[in-house]
Amino acid sequence: MKVWLNGSIMDARDARIDPADRGFLLGDGLFETMLALHGHLVFADAHMLRLKAGAELIGLPLPYAPDFIEAACIEILEANGLDAAPRASLRVTVTRGPGPRGLALPPDPRPTVLVSCAAAGAPPARLSLATAMPRRNPWSPSARLKALPYLDNLLAKEEAREKGADDALVLSTNGTIACTSAANIFLWEDGNLVTPSENCGILPGITRAALLELAPEIGIEIAEEEILPARLAHISGAFVTNSLMGLVPVNRIDGRDIPAHPMTARLAAAYELLLDAADEED
Repeated sequence: MKVWLNGSIMDARDARIDPADRGFLLGDGLFETMLALHGHLVFADAHMLRLKAGAELIGLPLPYAPDFIEAACIEILEANGLDAAPRASLRVTVTRGPGPRGLALPPDPRPTVLVSCAAAGAPPARLSLATAMPRRNPWSPSARLKALPYLDNLLAKEEAREKGADDALVLSTNGTIACTSAANIFLWEDGNLVTPSENCGILPGITRAALLELAPEIGIEIAEEEILPARLAHISGAFVTNSLMGLVPVNRIDGRDIPAHPMTARLAAAYELLLDAADEED
């Protein structure tokens, strides 16, 4: 497998990260995970805009323009023979680079940029969720960023797996529903579709944003709300979204069966048409 590291393509086994890199030592960095369909990067502009905005927010100077990073993604797909693959995943990781010991930001940062890819299988047909202990902190700046520290997410997912579920349902420190370990969540309440608002400590997902725009076009309105877990007892369907999976129905939460809402399939079909149209335009 080949990777793109700081402007050069090389074998992954030959790639070297400075032992003083703040991403490795402190989680000081950001990442983006993208889906590629037959070599076409899905929502690449949105991913690059989020990366750029996040970098500006934490004062991390991107050493390459977003268009250059996007081109690097295409290069690494080609270098690994995945430019024609039906589905591939890409990850762009940006750290503040090496620095002196301590928490103070280095005065002259030398960011590290790593682009890697892998073949991606089909998304799961459905997922089960179990509520986990780690909480999302709405007051933390990193809650809204695709930031490197993912220990809470990792522990939440492992807890859910120990409970026999596929993924974790994560609450905010305010006790409202936030997300899963790596996806946004949507709930059907009869014919109404609701999703946690950004002030619940969620990462505003790229697929989530696409659905907020797409759904009204097919007659589905989505409300962004603070949702207490008690409402789960009355939902008539649920699904989760992220860039690699798209839309995946939820069939169980905390041991309770969740019905398959017919409008989920309609929304998923509309989303697939959106991806097909983007692929054809590439």
